[in-house]
Amino acid sequence: MTKEMKNIPEALTNIIDKVKEAYHDDIEVQKLFENCFLNTYQTTLKEDEEGTFVITGDIPAMWLRDSSAQVRPYLTVAGDDPEIAAMLKQVIERQWKYILHDPYANAFNQTPNNKGHQQDDTKMSPWIWERKYEVDSLCYPIQLTYLYWKATGDNSILSPTLKKVIEVICQLWKVEQNHEENSPYRFERDECRVSDTLLREGKGGFSVKTGMTWSGFRPSDDACLYGYLIPANMFAVVALNYATEMLEAMKEIELATRANELSIEMKKGIETYGKVDHPIFGDMYAYETDGNGNVNLMDDANVPSLLAIPYLGYTAPTDDTYANTRDFILSRHNPYYYEGEKATGIGSPHTPDHYIWHIALAIQGMTATEKAEKERILEIFKNTHGSTYYMHEGFDADQPEQYTRSWFAWANSMFSEFILSEIGIYVPGSPLSNERKVEEEHNVL
Repeated sequence: MTKEMKNIPEALTNIIDKVKEAYHDDIEVQKLFENCFLNTYQTTLKEDEEGTFVITGDIPAMWLRDSSAQVRPYLTVAGDDPEIAAMLKQVIERQWKYILHDPYANAFNQTPNNKGHQQDDTKMSPWIWERKYEVDSLCYPIQLTYLYWKATGDNSILSPTLKKVIEVICQLWKVEQNHEENSPYRFERDECRVSDTLLREGKGGFSVKTGMTWSGFRPSDDACLYGYLIPANMFAVVALNYATEMLEAMKEIELATRANELSIEMKKGIETYGKVDHPIFGDMYAYETDGNGNVNLMDDANVPSLLAIPYLGYTAPTDDTYANTRDFILSRHNPYYYEGEKATGIGSPHTPDHYIWHIALAIQGMTATEKAEKERILEIFKNTHGSTYYMHEGFDADQPEQYTRSWFAWANSMFSEFILSEIGIYVPGSPLSNERKVEEEHNVL
């Protein structure tokens, strides 16, 4: 793969040194972490007159979701390194620009060059690479903005532009609470897999009002089976709480109140329509519902996922409903849970059967409450990088040397965040860092 190598800031080398010290007797982990931690910084950041553009790796477009997750580990040093903080702020402000251009789009071009899926039957523009509407694409930039604010204390991020971005997102999510009657969004793609287009002339599957907000596609960029994607709505609830806190700090009380009310409506919808009483696992969350009695019981490797609920900050890892859901997810009852000779874990309908995702393994490790499970996840990482010393999208559970996407920066960043969490380094202000504080306070008491 072609890479544009960048000089490494001292703050990042210091983090690498801390990992090497913590894993002084494990050369495999040292090499994996250094490669994966630097991958986004060295190979995917494209600087231009407008700041920093972030490609996913082997696709030359900037996804709102992927770019947020890719740079997230660098928040651990943003408070101490002005150069890293400036880069993160540029990424955030670029995301804002794209959202204000079209909040329904998920991926964008660096310039208005008409690249990407311009033949799709939807409202495209030269700036847009792809216009698959996904709730999480709007959650991630809010989350990144909030975590940047917490990590750096940079109050200049609380700007009029941020207010406008939040207002646009809230308006869209309100519209999509009643997709059937109010939504202007349509999407169709010709000559493709059924998961790459929406049914009913681009409107998607039928849904009824629940308080939740509708999503056309999952974070895998695959079409939703049912329009209310539960983990994405959970992420939206958390993101709206972040937005409320930032707006209150900005003295924007009217919009803060609207954001908070929308969060409450969505959460009520999740808890009312997003749960099932499973005959084996008990009270647990569904992956999707139409609000009309139909549910989809599964989980997908992409984040937001049901497995990632504590990582997102919707509930704690010890929550009973989450624990039941987790037991379901990590069992053969989940159609995308795979067991192989080299690994067990969650895959996705987006990739071949029996392919496990490194992203899902990272989430499983970070949300595990038992040390033995975390250690087992680490061994899987060490045994499934296919001798590349990078993480991939999906890999064959029996033959890890068979994998998809050799240059997939999101997976590398997720592995990095897992390793950092293992040695007690968390993104400031993130839910897992808060969980750690609670544990430490409890231990002190």
